[in-house]
Amino acid sequence: MAGEARRSDRPEAEPRPLPKGRKRKDKYVVRLGVSLEPDLLALLDGWVRARNSSSRSEALRALIRKELAEHELGDPNSDSVASVLLLYRHDAPNVLRRLTAVEHRWGVHVRSSSHVHLEGGSCMQLIGLVGKRVEVVNAAEDLRGVKGIAYGQYSLGTPLVAGGTTGHRHPHRH
Repeated sequence: MAGEARRSDRPEAEPRPLPKGRKRKDKYVVRLGVSLEPDLLALLDGWVRARNSSSRSEALRALIRKELAEHELGDPNSDSVASVLLLYRHDAPNVLRRLTAVEHRWGVHVRSSSHVHLEGGSCMQLIGLVGKRVEVVNAAEDLRGVKGIAYGQYSLGTPLVAGGTTGHRHPHRH
């Protein structure tokens, strides 16, 4: 059967016995062959070394998860997380009051907020957000737009690629 992965882990198949003392994992690994041009393989191997991956397989899994996450995040209603990094001077007029007001406005989406004192009167705020992608992006943009924020950036992800969810529900109206 050309082009089809052969699976020995079909649910209806009886699992093979394991050697004494070994435990069966919940998930099985399906082996498949991948054909790559030599130049592409060399690039992959360099990337594997640079990111300190344990193997080509682990690197390929990371690339696949990244692509799947980007695909999933194309849906504005996808289950999403974000980390928000904000830098500001703590002595900027009303910046802390404004930032706290925005965090409270997006309270159901804010899972964590950590304040870090830096040298020279500057501070860093790290905020973890959860919810639908559209809500998470709006919250992140609102946070980094607070007057007095010198720098704001956010990174999006989806817990789906790690086999989880945010657990965020929408009993409230939008």
